[in-house]
Amino acid sequence: MINSTRWVARCCHLGMFIQALVINITPLLFIPLREQFGLSFEQIGRLVLVNFLTQMAVDLLCTALADRVHPRPLIVGANAMAAVGMWIFAFGPFVFASPYSGLMAGTVIFSIGCGLLEVLLSPLINALPSENKSASMAGLHAFYPIGKVAVILATGAALHVLGVRAWPWIMVLWSVLPVLNTVAFWLVRLPPLADPERRQTLRSILLGLPMYLLLATMVLAGATEVTIAQWTSAYVETALGYSKVVADLVGFLLFGLGMLVGRVWFAWKGGHSGLPRIMWASAVLSGATCLAMALTPSPPLALAATGLSGIFVSMLWPGTISLSAARFPLAGASMFALLAASGDAGSAVMPWLVGLIADHVSAAPPAWVLTVFGSSLSPQALGLKAGYLFTAICPLLIVPLVLALRERRGRPVTSRP
Repeated sequence: MINSTRWVARCCHLGMFIQALVINITPLLFIPLREQFGLSFEQIGRLVLVNFLTQMAVDLLCTALADRVHPRPLIVGANAMAAVGMWIFAFGPFVFASPYSGLMAGTVIFSIGCGLLEVLLSPLINALPSENKSASMAGLHAFYPIGKVAVILATGAALHVLGVRAWPWIMVLWSVLPVLNTVAFWLVRLPPLADPERRQTLRSILLGLPMYLLLATMVLAGATEVTIAQWTSAYVETALGYSKVVADLVGFLLFGLGMLVGRVWFAWKGGHSGLPRIMWASAVLSGATCLAMALTPSPPLALAATGLSGIFVSMLWPGTISLSAARFPLAGASMFALLAASGDAGSAVMPWLVGLIADHVSAAPPAWVLTVFGSSLSPQALGLKAGYLFTAICPLLIVPLVLALRERRGRPVTSRP
């Protein structure tokens, strides 16, 4: 057994990379899957819906289990299920009676792995000794955009070189990483997630208004980040008229690079005292970039707004987790599980709604859509732009929640009631 906090941190960082891999490889395949299997925008959005609803169900289950079960079997199983789910997603469409059923089965299984990773990685990092917990948390979450950028570059290049029909084998090659991390987490000694004698119970945390404000913020943070991330490649290709290569290697990559810049900066500068200010400013700017992506008639400007949105959106999810950890420093993994479930609720519903809106508008563009966006765009482009316009509501709603949290800021609870 390896007894090293450095190795635990490395395994957690790789786990966050794997989470980014599993979540972000599917959007790169939206258009190829749509064309190969004849899927609608709503069916594509439904894959995202099922992905995050499954994660949310796992998160909610972990609110009862995470503080009572040793994290080793859960984190080992998380990595193993991520790998198995990727294999089923890759080959299920060619084995199942319905290709869509194969895609859905793989999505459910790797989403269970993602949900467990999401619940356990943050409290494991929080349990390691550190002089700046907020910076350590931001450093962990920086590996999500690192994974996103790596997946975009490698997968986009492979699709271009090997052809879009090679996507199952590309997914199988990526599955090597969760297999390796399964072994690594089995060999490393993990720290206890909380002191059972001093741990603040989830019930006590939920007695006051602040936790509900944090949960609502998490819903909207997940809705904003995942909607933009999941639909960026399809948006750049369909709504802006760029090629598949440009959509993946420029549009989706710009968003990933923006997230990476934002989270690295957040790890460097984001302290507890400045978190509310960073959060509401990021929310306002996220809303502004969503509006720019929807309303600007210039494809280059919309592409630039995509990259900027990554910077601002990147701070919402880890910022909410850091605010929660600072407010409730003795909370166990159950609090992180509830936060993850809230984020996944927004992540599930909003991308699906964007797909639903895109299908509805594409089928029969309403008069107001033609008035706002003009009649020169294709029906599919009008649909996705209308979806992004609707998405802008989410980050703008975060602003009053964070301001309310700042008004109610007090001394954190440091003992179990």
